[in-house]
Amino acid sequence: MASDFKSIPIIDISPLLKKCNDPKMVEDQSVLEVVRMLDQACRETGFFYVKGHGVPESLLKEVRDVMRKFFSLPYEEKLKIKMSVATGFRGYQRIGENITQGKPDVHEAIDCYREVEPGIYGALGKTLEGCNMWPDNPPNFKHLMEEYVSLLTDLSRKIMRGIALALGGSPNTFDGERAGDSFWGMRIIGYPASTGTKRPEMQDNGIGCGAHTDYGLLTLVNQDDDLAALQVRNLSGEWIWAVPVPGTFVCNIGDMLKVWSNGLYQPTLHRVINGSAKYRVSLPFFFEPNFNAIVEPLDFCKEKTGGTANFERIVYGEHLVRKVTTNFVM
Repeated sequence: MASDFKSIPIIDISPLLKKCNDPKMVEDQSVLEVVRMLDQACRETGFFYVKGHGVPESLLKEVRDVMRKFFSLPYEEKLKIKMSVATGFRGYQRIGENITQGKPDVHEAIDCYREVEPGIYGALGKTLEGCNMWPDNPPNFKHLMEEYVSLLTDLSRKIMRGIALALGGSPNTFDGERAGDSFWGMRIIGYPASTGTKRPEMQDNGIGCGAHTDYGLLTLVNQDDDLAALQVRNLSGEWIWAVPVPGTFVCNIGDMLKVWSNGLYQPTLHRVINGSAKYRVSLPFFFEPNFNAIVEPLDFCKEKTGGTANFERIVYGEHLVRKVTTNFVM
């Protein structure tokens, strides 16, 4: 459970990245300091910024720029990649089509997932079968996003090695059958500028995305450098701004890590409010378990929490399909 934090910690993860494939990484004091900070952040805030992550700042900006170009297109152009059940819930949604806590959100988006070949996950996986719906305009959109996904998949895997150590396990705890073949997801999101006019059918107070926790493992957010819009709720119920820190990712843990950690780590409620007169873009990348992963409390986490499992086992794909099929109005 989050503490009464007033700010979100910044962690330089470069020592972890340098050593994360070294069998002797657990003997390196600089790595252990990163692990200590990850543990503290996961216990106290559920959120943290990472710097020293190795993804060029120029790429972070280029990705945001191409997103803004897409969202500035006429609706008719954006609707060429419209999301539907037939597209495996991939593609574009208009403002108000994403639902949080039963209310439409004030944002538009493109949803992407790891691409799935027909039949690979049987009947359950059929819901999310398909290829991502990349627009032709801007022309470099597909190439840029696929490069970005590759880099963030690798970065997330390395951060999860640090989190595994923070929990008291081996660094490869989340490799292999748990998240070695991550069913990643990504939302390319645009939040309209504030007009000061409330729309009764939308979230209260023009909330771009209502309060929620993420339902996977680890989220990395690339947000505009000059617009504070993401808010995180502390234990007292105060909403703390996750102000932009240029060159960093805002990271948060999700519901599946809560289960695997047997409650040692708890995801934190967060929401988005764009009160600015400027259009805002944000790109959360979701590093998820394998689609067919069995998620249940890890033995070494149960030992730290009384010896019994506090959560029932979950098949991640079943959990994901339930969420996806109730998140949209189409």
